[in-house]
Amino acid sequence: TPYIKHSISELRFEIVISILLTGVVAWIFLRSLSSTLNVLLAIPMSLFGALAIIHALGWTLNLFTLLALGLAVGIVVDDAILVLESIVRRREAGDDKATAASRGTKSIAFAALAASIAVVAIIVPVVFMRGVIGQFFLQFGVALSLAVMLSYIEAVTLAPARCAQFLTVGHRGGRFGGLVDGALNWIARVYDRCLNVTLRHPWLTTLAATLLFAASLYAVVLLPREQVPAQEQSRLRINFQTAVGSDIHETDALIRKAETLVDARPEVARMYSITGGFGGQGANGGLMFLTLVPPEQRDFSQQELIGELRRELNAIPGLRALPQDPSVEGFGGGGKPVEFSIGGADWDGVVAAAQAAMKALEASGTAVDVDSNWRVGSPELAVEPNRARADDLGVSVTDIAKTIQTVVGGLRVAKFTTQGRRIDLRVQVLESQRDQPEDIGRLHLRTRDGTLVPASMLITSTERPTLQQITRRARERAVTITANVAEGSSQGAALAVVDTLGAALPDGLRMKLAGASQAASETGWDMLIAFGLGVLVAYMVLAAQFNSFKHPITVLMILPLALSGGLLALLIAGKTLNLFSGIGLILLMGLAKKNSIVLVDVAARRRAEGADAIQAMRDAGAERLRPILMTSIAIIAAAMPIAIGLGPGGELRAPMAIAIVGGMIVATTLSLLVVPAIYVLFEKIGRQSE
Repeated sequence: TPYIKHSISELRFEIVISILLTGVVAWIFLRSLSSTLNVLLAIPMSLFGALAIIHALGWTLNLFTLLALGLAVGIVVDDAILVLESIVRRREAGDDKATAASRGTKSIAFAALAASIAVVAIIVPVVFMRGVIGQFFLQFGVALSLAVMLSYIEAVTLAPARCAQFLTVGHRGGRFGGLVDGALNWIARVYDRCLNVTLRHPWLTTLAATLLFAASLYAVVLLPREQVPAQEQSRLRINFQTAVGSDIHETDALIRKAETLVDARPEVARMYSITGGFGGQGANGGLMFLTLVPPEQRDFSQQELIGELRRELNAIPGLRALPQDPSVEGFGGGGKPVEFSIGGADWDGVVAAAQAAMKALEASGTAVDVDSNWRVGSPELAVEPNRARADDLGVSVTDIAKTIQTVVGGLRVAKFTTQGRRIDLRVQVLESQRDQPEDIGRLHLRTRDGTLVPASMLITSTERPTLQQITRRARERAVTITANVAEGSSQGAALAVVDTLGAALPDGLRMKLAGASQAASETGWDMLIAFGLGVLVAYMVLAAQFNSFKHPITVLMILPLALSGGLLALLIAGKTLNLFSGIGLILLMGLAKKNSIVLVDVAARRRAEGADAIQAMRDAGAERLRPILMTSIAIIAAAMPIAIGLGPGGELRAPMAIAIVGGMIVATTLSLLVVPAIYVLFEKIGRQSE
């Protein structure tokens, strides 16, 4: 569709902008074209390598693979920055180019490997998500993991080789260079003072970080929840319903009125409507597909236009209009964002509970266009024989049935053949004698002794509505209820009301989510499982690399604080907690650990050389402050074009990038202070236990 083409084109443009911004960040910190080029070469090596493997796997360049590569732009330069900074440090210490490249790479290779594997470890569980969602994010996770690991291979092989040949070091003057150096020196002095305070009071620092995380959890309550956010796709669908029993001509006349009203809207570019029979609808149903003009040519957003059409179309007497935004159907296979069924053995109880649930859901203010598949059709006349009286009078039930059949459908009494055709002869009372329900009772039947008695003495007739169909789900009778999310509410709020209604159902009745609602519920649990597995896998990987059970805990303690930053960023930006922002939070967990790993790695080496815990962390902070700032700002800069999300499809991409940007800002700031304090605290506890 044009929307998908424009979305992919916009994402490609955002990737280019991300690469340029990453280059600007690298040049500001390095102020050397050769060094900046050395770092930026990690991007094509990683991305093109990942693309080659994706092509070999038979995958396409789609929204998810491009999104993974776009987010990878700021990540893949991390290892190159760490290696380059280590080589420059050795070069400034007096080593020649080849020696500096060799020793510098060896000194940082372990930390870079641990950081890269930590990112991959947190992403891998996403690959194993269930259902259609898992199929989409399989390609996302694999593409991102490939880019990250290829960036590490490039950083420890090709980058040192380039440094051994072309790296130049020395003073980089100029007014801009002086400003950058002055700013970095000022940051280093302020950081040193703050670090000294946190290292002297590790318990207080840890308590403050814990309170910050606990307070930020309130953002989870405030954040609206949904599976996927609404998007400006410039497409709408409207379902129509007319009165039960309406024929195709009556329905068509009402839908033509709707067509006239919709066609007068300047926001509508094209319209296609269907009357009756489409998608399982009867003669009293219809469907309309709308294509809107581009958003920049409209005075209304897509969601605002839906509200306007809902109000105007439902003002047409005899017509019910149910507008639907296809973008919020999510990965549940179509349907409305709120869908559930109420089932049980007691059909009357099921219907009563479904009607009560529909009223309660609409009254909650979280849902609109509440509808169900329980349809009352035309009325029927139920005739029940009085068997005892018929037996007393000697009238069989068969005779009663045949008599009534004579009225309703006629009774076949003979056949005759003419011109090779056999034709049934039917006897039926005159139409004027069978157009009222009371006419059945006026018929007469002959008793055992030959007396004629009226049928009203032998039968009881009741006029009642009948169902068009009785639906089943999971092999039991059930009524399915659907609804759209009300303006100002969210899918999560509507489903919370549904859960409350389900808990209050009488015994013998059950509520089950279906469609997009079921997919949203399963997605939430899958995300939690993926997050837990990611942290567990990351701990095992770090424990194996550090050969310690203690250091991985120190590294992972930054994760709650990074999560706090991501949640607060989503809340401030007015975004929702959805599938894409959830993936962003999971990816954030992998990125936030990288700074902690670098600090703990240097501190562990200083401890092995004989320094105490406080001095070891002071040395680690002073040595790794600059590369940590550079890598973190590069990640934030690369994610900013995606976080802004101005083009088509930005509603999907922006929450993921916003979570990463907010989380990295908080994680970078606090990892430089909180992680050293926790490291010192664990060292003190370890000495006391010994």
